[in-house]
Amino acid sequence: MSQTEKRPSCIVIGAGSARGIGGACARRFAAGGFHVFVAGHTEHKISELAQTLRSEGGHVEPVVTDVTRKADIARLFDYAMSGSQGHAPPELVIYNAGNNKPIPLLDLDADAFEHYWRVGCYGGFLAGQEAVRRLLPLGRGSIIFTGASGSLRGREQFAHFAVAKAGLRMLAQSMAREFGPQGLHVAHVLIDGGVDGDRLRSVLPDLADRLGEDGMLSVEGIADAYWYLHHQPRSTWTQELDLRPYRESF
Repeated sequence: MSQTEKRPSCIVIGAGSARGIGGACARRFAAGGFHVFVAGHTEHKISELAQTLRSEGGHVEPVVTDVTRKADIARLFDYAMSGSQGHAPPELVIYNAGNNKPIPLLDLDADAFEHYWRVGCYGGFLAGQEAVRRLLPLGRGSIIFTGASGSLRGREQFAHFAVAKAGLRMLAQSMAREFGPQGLHVAHVLIDGGVDGDRLRSVLPDLADRLGEDGMLSVEGIADAYWYLHHQPRSTWTQELDLRPYRESF
């Protein structure tokens, strides 16, 4: 990179552990020469991630962000677009925020249902809308949403999760149809199966052992898919990509 050439940049929303989807995407794009903004709700998690990736030679900045607050999303984009570190305006936004656990429907209170929807879907709307506002004048850019098998079907005890993920999928489809012809690549990635990351291995270690390495999606493989999506030529854009281990049933 020449002294006059600005480093490309991207925003990863929903980044925590380096051994998670958001953290792996941040690492992949940092290794590819990007200045990466990692945004998340928990300061110590994103600061630790940024420090880890900087120790590997990456250009990474943490930005504490509540994805359910419009003002927080706007502040994140204001900072990323300012070019304070000499980088180019972001050309990619990844929305990976969300969480999941089984809750029987009769035990699911309204506050919990709304919380899952606000983080999993409403936050995606806020981030997606702001990304379009900032990228559209540039005439290029990618917006990638992380989906799940719950985006397609609702399982017992996962109504709260399926509603949020199905809504996020429809948001991605609508945005792709509206803004694809204007130069923005909007993609939705279905993560179908257990992810071989810190969350699964800490919360459900027995399941991770039963699945084995070949029975889970590697975070590095997922991050490579996001890199591929962002670098696709406009003549062959993918709107939705399914990822699953070869042993996972459809």
